[in-house]
Amino acid sequence: MNGRLKAVGGAVGGGLLVAGTTSDAGKSVVTAGICRWLARQGVRVAPFKAQNMSLNSFVTREGAEIGRAQAMQAAAARVEPTALMNPVLLKPGSDRSSQVVLLGKPVGELSARGYFGGSGGSSPGEKPYAGRQEQLLGTVTDCLAELRRTHDAVICEGAGSPAEINLRRTDIVNMGLARAARIPVVVVGDIDRGGVFASFFGTTALLSKEDQALVAGYLVNKFRGDVTLLEPGLAMLRGLTGRQTLGVLPFAHGLGIDEEDGMGVPPARTKSRAWGRVSPPAFGRGDPPRGAVHESVVAPPHGAEVLRVAVCAVPLMSNFTDVDALAAEPGVVVRFVDRAEELADADLVVLPGTRGTVRALEWLRERGMADAIARRAAEGRPVLGICGGFQMLGELIEDEVESKAGTVEGLGLLPVRVRFAAEKTLARPAGTALGEPVEGYEIHHGVAEVTGGDEEFLDGCRVGSVWGTHWHGSLESDGFRRALLRRVAADAGRAFVPAPGTCFAALREEQLDRLGDLIEEHADTAALLRLIEEGVPDGLPFVPPGAP
Repeated sequence: MNGRLKAVGGAVGGGLLVAGTTSDAGKSVVTAGICRWLARQGVRVAPFKAQNMSLNSFVTREGAEIGRAQAMQAAAARVEPTALMNPVLLKPGSDRSSQVVLLGKPVGELSARGYFGGSGGSSPGEKPYAGRQEQLLGTVTDCLAELRRTHDAVICEGAGSPAEINLRRTDIVNMGLARAARIPVVVVGDIDRGGVFASFFGTTALLSKEDQALVAGYLVNKFRGDVTLLEPGLAMLRGLTGRQTLGVLPFAHGLGIDEEDGMGVPPARTKSRAWGRVSPPAFGRGDPPRGAVHESVVAPPHGAEVLRVAVCAVPLMSNFTDVDALAAEPGVVVRFVDRAEELADADLVVLPGTRGTVRALEWLRERGMADAIARRAAEGRPVLGICGGFQMLGELIEDEVESKAGTVEGLGLLPVRVRFAAEKTLARPAGTALGEPVEGYEIHHGVAEVTGGDEEFLDGCRVGSVWGTHWHGSLESDGFRRALLRRVAADAGRAFVPAPGTCFAALREEQLDRLGDLIEEHADTAALLRLIEEGVPDGLPFVPPGAP
């Protein structure tokens, strides 16, 4: 490859849509892997996801909010993330409503029916209406066209499954996008779940003839064992569908990128049935699975003891990736918890961000975790609140925007009063703390008035061993992270010493390179390149019965 793909039709760069048989099939990591593989060849490549449903978001340099998965895919492509890469972001606020972020800015709160549309209604006589999603197809295709105009290739990620026949009429992220942009589709299936052959066949057979004409092949993900044992099945699948499998990617630990909806952390499943996805309950709707553990596999502890971090798995938890940098430190064990007794042996308790601050505060009180956190503070044991967690640590919350609960008492551990504003703060702040440079990003409606404290802390404050800030991503600043961990270890009485050489950015790059290696070593890159360069192949057969 000479660093320049042949432009389709001589006008725009090539394109490819990575779809999946299910949610969490591996679309995000495959998209990132293809982006990194192409970038290493000198190709100007960009990621794209027309519509993302995620509480895990990021702020671009121009102040636009997009899904963190697209920000990481941009890093894989070695380009700066922009709002064009994720024009529609849905941020769930309940089972039945989400905030709609369009081109990086919030434009309102909509119910699932108000967004997707549909016939009939919840009350007799309600007229059929079109949803907001249907109206956004032109915006989405314009963004994709602009990326294709300025890049050699654009690798698009689908959402859920393209065979969600209940949502096909208004689809703008799977086959609706592929049809509008005339780009080929590769379907990824997670063989670790089982039933991958049925999933590939069924996904194809449930699509209309026009949609099937764009499905160019399959990718098997998370395979364990001898690939030769799989080959007879792949041959039969090709005979049944007329489409080849373009690669079998092996199962490998630690290859996930920043998850779009918390699926990498068992407690954090946020997509709801009302929004067209069937998934385990989100926080606050029953007891979540407990005990997800993230810990460094890079090296043993640098000091004599490990440091234990407990992250409160609050409802609608957002940007839980803030603690990834802690988990990357040798000797730091990060655990997501939902019971008061699980805070007892923690050296640091983290209250993370949340899309529902008041709801999360009620959840902490219901479970006795609020009292446990207050006891920790009184004993001088470390607590860190980030964004929504920071707001909960304050004295009062005035919220007529998010929960519309009015004035609510906070935990009272920091001298802070929070008032929710209609306009969302989206920023990329930089500064210093604990004598070290720090960068971060802000995504919040709550405006904090800090009235005291022992010291200022990243536009928040510290009182004793309780710290609070609105800044996400601050722990990715290596010097600051080590300084904070030294303070935590001292307050906790642990003989823990941060490793001096841990560079979180370098670890991220290594991870992205491993994704690129997976594609380069285990996928048919020549076939992928042909699809990107030449577009949809002719003569792909129809697999009956087709869409209802």
